[in-house]
Amino acid sequence: MELHDLIHSDKETLGGTPVFVGTRVPVESLFDHLEQGYTIDQFIDEFPSVRKEQAKQVLELANKALLSGNYGKVA
Repeated sequence: MELHDLIHSDKETLGGTPVFVGTRVPVESLFDHLEQGYTIDQFIDEFPSVRKEQAKQVLELANKALLSGNYGKVA
């Protein structure tokens, strides 16, 4: 899955904050929840417009970017 299939950024939606495609849920909120000790399932319960597969794919892409040292481009 490509980054643009998972994350959307448009200045008309939350001022350009990256959100999960098809939602108004900021991607940052997933990382914030995980940092606070929430599980992915708890995050999905709080933001049901985000599909669990979307959240998992975003985490996988972030992981690949960090491990590859390719912080500027994830794909």
